[in-house]
Amino acid sequence: MSQHPKHNDINSSHDTTDAKNPNTTDTMNTDMPTVSSVKADANSQTEEATDKHIRIVNTFMKRRTHMNKNAELALTAPEFAHYLVNNSFGDGNLDGINNLRALFADSPNGSDAPLTLEIGFGLGDSFIEMAAAEPTRNFVGVEVHEPGIGKCAYMAGTQGLTNVKIINGDAIQLLKQLPENHIDRIQLYFPDPWQKKRHYKRRFVSPERMAIVTRSLKQGGWFHTATDWEHYAFWMVEVLDAFAGLTNQAGAGNFTDRPDFRPMTKFERRGLERGHGVWDLIYIKD
Repeated sequence: MSQHPKHNDINSSHDTTDAKNPNTTDTMNTDMPTVSSVKADANSQTEEATDKHIRIVNTFMKRRTHMNKNAELALTAPEFAHYLVNNSFGDGNLDGINNLRALFADSPNGSDAPLTLEIGFGLGDSFIEMAAAEPTRNFVGVEVHEPGIGKCAYMAGTQGLTNVKIINGDAIQLLKQLPENHIDRIQLYFPDPWQKKRHYKRRFVSPERMAIVTRSLKQGGWFHTATDWEHYAFWMVEVLDAFAGLTNQAGAGNFTDRPDFRPMTKFERRGLERGHGVWDLIYIKD
């Protein structure tokens, strides 16, 4: 998600029940982007998907959130260290992280198991729930917020999971470093919607970022995203339907029902009860 705290973070600045939710305002008919305007915005960022050294506009804003004792313990105690791929208190240095499968070489699943990468798992509740539900699939989560990283590692450790690894850092930079055709599924749940027009360039789903994402996906692999912001939902449909190399699982212009493997958060459930929408999209690499 542009790696902002998820809906299950009570300290999150993005709450599905907020009065500014586009489901309760007439945002769909204002500033609705076209594919050409999205591409023009992307070109203005002078980014090359294949160049690992050009710094692009961040899709996330690092926020200060409270860290509880369990999260702090998981970031410092040796019994949780094997979940943390790099320095979780540091600046997200990704040097040397160029093969996610190798992280599981000594695990029960091994390096050849199906591999899911979740971008911006927030506090990790749904990420850990998915990993526990599919023990034969390996899960890597990338996040920039230390309290979420710590809590996620703590939950993985207390449940004894062997199929979880956690990385601190920018997901786009990480994806640039990975091999082609490397990941079976990439998940982006409830990304920061960057609702102001001048911030659209920060939205994760854009043509230039999707070039980086699809490069790392295996043929037949999935890119799965979900949002509760209506404007962003239709923005993503327009960008992704027009992107060569991806096919909308539900058909062009359509959303998909929430799949059983994506847990519903308490904030998502509360929003739905109040009439707010949630939109899922699954795209398959051709």
